[in-house]
Order: sequence, then C-alpha cells, then structure tokens
Amino acid sequence: MRALGDPELFQPLFKAPSWDRWKVFLSALFGLPLDKKALEVFRHHTERTTAPTSPFREAALVCGRRSGKSRMLALIAVYLACFRDYSEYLAPGETPIVAIIAADRKQARVILRYIVGLLRNIKLLAPLIDMEYADSVRLTNGVTIEVHTGSIASPRGRPFIAVLADEIAFWSAEGTANPDTEVISAVRPGLLSIPGSMLLLASSPYSKRGVLWETYRHYFGRDDARTLVWRAATLEMNPSADADQIAEEYEADEEAASAEYGGQFRSDLASFIDAEVVRSLVIPSRFELPALAVVEYRAFVDPSGGAGDSMTLAIAHRDSEGNGILDAIRERRPPFSPESVVKEFADTLRSYRISRVTGDYYGGEWPGERFAAHQISYDRADKNVSQIYGELLPLLNSAQVELLDNNRLTSQLVSLERRTGRVGRDTISHPPGGHDDVANSVAGVLVQVAGRLSAGERLNRFLGELT
Repeated sequence: MRALGDPELFQPLFKAPSWDRWKVFLSALFGLPLDKKALEVFRHHTERTTAPTSPFREAALVCGRRSGKSRMLALIAVYLACFRDYSEYLAPGETPIVAIIAADRKQARVILRYIVGLLRNIKLLAPLIDMEYADSVRLTNGVTIEVHTGSIASPRGRPFIAVLADEIAFWSAEGTANPDTEVISAVRPGLLSIPGSMLLLASSPYSKRGVLWETYRHYFGRDDARTLVWRAATLEMNPSADADQIAEEYEADEEAASAEYGGQFRSDLASFIDAEVVRSLVIPSRFELPALAVVEYRAFVDPSGGAGDSMTLAIAHRDSEGNGILDAIRERRPPFSPESVVKEFADTLRSYRISRVTGDYYGGEWPGERFAAHQISYDRADKNVSQIYGELLPLLNSAQVELLDNNRLTSQLVSLERRTGRVGRDTISHPPGGHDDVANSVAGVLVQVAGRLSAGERLNRFLGELT
C-alpha cells in the first residue's frame, strides 16, 4: 500500500474516492491489516467474518462491468513485475512471465494497454520498459508481460509470476469442451515454481458453470478458503459509473443486468447437454465414414455469407436399429467465397448420392438458388434451431446417435445453453462470443434420421431378416 500512496508512483492515478473499495480489496489480497471501516467493506464483498493475515495466491473478482477490475488487474501486474526480484527462482535462461489471458487478443490487449499506460506515466517506472511489441512488453529486469488467448497450448510450461484471466466467464475456445478449466489447469504448474505468484480470475458473472462459478461456489464466504472471492456490483466499486443507464438496463432485462452490473450469476441459464453424455457418444478415431452403396444418406447445411460465421454441412444415415450415424462434417471458416463453398458442398453431397439438402432460412432465396445451380435441391427446415436442439437432446440422452471424433462439434454441443424467457419459453443457443455452426448442421441431420423405428420399418426389417 506504500506504493499505492506514493505520489511518485501510483497515488496520482488512484487517488479518486471511487478507488476506495479497490484499495480494501488490495489490502485483503496482500494480507495487509484492515481497520474497522475496511473490515466492514471486506465482509460485505467476501461474506467472510475474519480478516486475512497472509497474502492470497489466487483470487476471483466477480464484479459488474465498468467496475474497474481490468485496471486493477493491470495495477497488480505492474506491481508484481516491477517491485519483486524473481531471479533466485529461475533456471538460467528462464523468463518470468505475466500472462494476460482472454477469449481473444483484442480483449487481452485492453489490460496490456493499461499496463503500458501505467509504466509510461510513472517516471520511476518508465525506464524499465525495454521493448514494446503488439502483444507484449519486455522489461529491463527480465520480466515479460504478454497476451495469450484462451487456449492451452501457448501458456503451458512457462514460469509465471502472474496470470490474469480476464472475462473468464465468457471464454469459449473451439476444440475443447471445457476451455476455461483446461487453460487454468495448464497454467497452475507454472505458478507453483514462483513464490508469491498470483492467479487472478476477473469477470462479470454469467452462467452457473465454468471455473469462475466453481471458484465462487466453493470459496465465497469461507474464512478458511485459500482463494479470495470478491463479489461486487458495478456502482459499489465504481460510484462514478452512469447510474441512470444501469437503471435502464435493469428495466429492460433485470436478469441480464443483474449479471452485467449486479455481480450476480444468472439463474435463467443452464447447460443444455451434459458433457459426459456427448463424450460417450463419440466413436474414438472415427473422423469420417465413406459413402456406401447400400445406405441412404441425409444432409443438413448451415449457410453463411462468408464474413462472420462458418458454413457447415453434416451428413448422416439411419442404421437398422433406428440410430442416427453421423458420417461426415464439412466446415469452412470465414473469410470464404460462398459460391465456392456451395460448389464444394454440392460435390460432397453427390459423393454420398444426395440430391436434396435441408437448411435454415439464412439469406432468403440465396441458398436454394445457389445449390440448385449445382443440381441440389434445397429444402428449408420446418423448425428453428432451438426446436432442432430440443429434439436432439432425447436422442443424445438415450444414446440413439453415434458422433464423429470432432473437437469442434464436441465443444459446441457442450457449450449450448438453455435460456428461459420471460413468458416461460426456452431458447437454446451458443453463449456470447461462441459458435454453434457445426452443432447446428449436425443436430439438423441427426434429428432427421434418428429415432424409434416405425411399424412399417420394423416389418420391413423383419421380412428382410426372413429372406
């Protein structure tokens, strides 16, 4: 706290009264004494009864938007990077890292800009800047502060003095069903080797799942917890925020605003499909099945204009037991030429002897016209995507489908959310920032082919067995 109160260091940048509660958080995080007033603030935001007596290695900031949590992460990062010597804990050639991890680089760069801004604007710290790059800054003391995205590959195996997991409630990485869980598991070993290192999770809350929710559920309000969980509404941590605008948000959608600005996890959201159910239906190392002359195939396409979303195609067939067998998946990620992708998909459809494909209402008449140009009929689905997912769920739960070994499919299915609306009508979709293009086409085709055998189908099967 001496550095925070020093006019030569952080005091000019954090002297406004709006930072008072954040100063209590910092005192608690570093195990500093709390006076009577600060102790009441601490109890309110942590639901703990006793003040901590030692620093925390891990903390979760469950705070509303515009509460100042990103600037607080930047402040902690600068302090850890500039005011401690880690040389005795490093092997020759090792570089101590402050990792800023977010769902994408654009989000992570927000904190990096705050960090660079602090370093540049404090005369005593500015000489520590050695080299600046687009996604990192190297200090003369050997510390590197760098941006990562929510994947497990880049941060694994590095010595960390701090890991800042920004907006972790909204991470959605393709190719893994639990991106936040796996990323945090990957960085923890790198934190263990550096005494005093910190793992900081910061986000406005969202659904009741993932690392942030589990951390909150296990440690909030527990005096013996080694992880500090600090929950706060936007206006509590930042009284200068626009209270009128926040009030309008509550009036428009109270459930969403309670999460965005009130620091409350949403109760209207739930995981749609159990991850273990999905994994149990994946046939390991089955990436695609070849077209067979004796099999009748169906297909579903999720069109896209080539700029924002992927364009996907799924092909499946029905086996003799009435199970839906997923045969092939095609995905083309943006940017791409829609015309060339339609041609490619049409060629794939013909290889499975498919002359008709079903798809959604995207783009009006465009998909039908373009597929027709390649002698493929395009039928619009008679159900919306939520209805299709709703029909897929019992097929998954009753193990009436077989899925390909496709990480993006698994990830997208597991990330689907069920949201209960004001009138009690559920909608099923991907989380903010996520995608469901592959899941959409796969669900669409499996709903077409899977299910109990009709009486006629059972009779035909019986007669076939007799002959």
